[in-house]
Amino acid sequence: MNSFGRRLSQRIVPALTSLSENPYFSAIRVGMVAVVPLTIIGGFFMIGSYLPLPGWEERIEAWLPILQIPVTATFGLLAVFVCFAIGYDLGKRMRQEAVVSATMATLIFLLIQIQPKDQAFAMDGLGSKGIFTAILIALITVRIQKLFNDRQIVIKLPANVPPVVYASFLSLSPMLFLVVIFWMIRFVLGVDINDLVQGAFKPLLFALNTLPGILGYAFLVTLLWSVGINGDNALDAIVAPIFLQFLAANVEATTRGLPLPYVTANGFFTTFVNVGGTGATLALALVLWNSREPGFRQVSRLALPTQIFQINEPIFYGLPIVLNPIFMVPYILNALLLTGCSYLLIDLGLIHKPFVNVPWTTPPMIGHYLVTGGDWRAAVWGGASIVMAMAVYYPFAKSAERQRLKQVRPGS
Repeated sequence: MNSFGRRLSQRIVPALTSLSENPYFSAIRVGMVAVVPLTIIGGFFMIGSYLPLPGWEERIEAWLPILQIPVTATFGLLAVFVCFAIGYDLGKRMRQEAVVSATMATLIFLLIQIQPKDQAFAMDGLGSKGIFTAILIALITVRIQKLFNDRQIVIKLPANVPPVVYASFLSLSPMLFLVVIFWMIRFVLGVDINDLVQGAFKPLLFALNTLPGILGYAFLVTLLWSVGINGDNALDAIVAPIFLQFLAANVEATTRGLPLPYVTANGFFTTFVNVGGTGATLALALVLWNSREPGFRQVSRLALPTQIFQINEPIFYGLPIVLNPIFMVPYILNALLLTGCSYLLIDLGLIHKPFVNVPWTTPPMIGHYLVTGGDWRAAVWGGASIVMAMAVYYPFAKSAERQRLKQVRPGS
């Protein structure tokens, strides 16, 4: 294990760290985080529309169309907000005029969503189904903007004009180029860019809603954490758009009264797997609460308040878990166990599929209840998950405790 850890640290970790710090991936990550408040607000109205109370549907029926308006304004326009946010952040990273970058990206994205027959927007493309297109358009647009500026293919006004006017004319050349190119691709050549991009990502979309696929993701996330890389952040740029698309599809199915299509929608991993932090480390803090080893005991008691809110860095680096074979094994094992069991329970219909986005810092059991729209069985499973994770951590924690005590008292 030590040899394996050294190989990871020397060869794989630098490459993954470089990837996670890449400006394009970083901008995608920021863009996905930027829309989280929108999905939470939309989720509140979803909860109000579909409270699991007897007779609630009849009482709320007359108000349902009005309650759905904020849901449409948030989930129905997710791709637009994603495009703007990524364009803005990437523009800043590339030292462009960020507002111009965001505006240009959004213009091109909206352009290709127009339907030629009636000149109206394709609403499906503005929502979750257009997220991958929005990401791609934002990256291409800002890259071309920078290319035009670097090559001085721009219209420059005298320095004494107002900065806003100067910046707007500076963007005219790349904007015109982009409009003409994407207009030709979409409307002259008739290429449906949304379908093309969605088709390219279809295998990944399929894989992450299967048990083997989500288990592979859970293993990779916890393996990266185990060698000191924030696995969630490192992979977020790739998986966040997918999980968000799953969530939006579940929201749409709920509003139409249809079966929810996705088990692993946004909220599945953060709520059902990361119980008290990635690797369910809340359970480890509880196991070590009365440890005979003073260091373990102190770290667990200091870390427990943060663990309740899903923040596990204090215990993760305090014990530590990182590059520590004794704790790495149960850490990864718990993620796999909770992923597999939660997936099967939801897939079998014993727990409702997630369709409400809640902050990732929501405490376990409460988060389980809210993310499923008020399913009490999910809350019960949240409590059972903690107990199960404690059972997995217990023998490893006791082994680490004995080793630490021997080091302190060699003669015992």
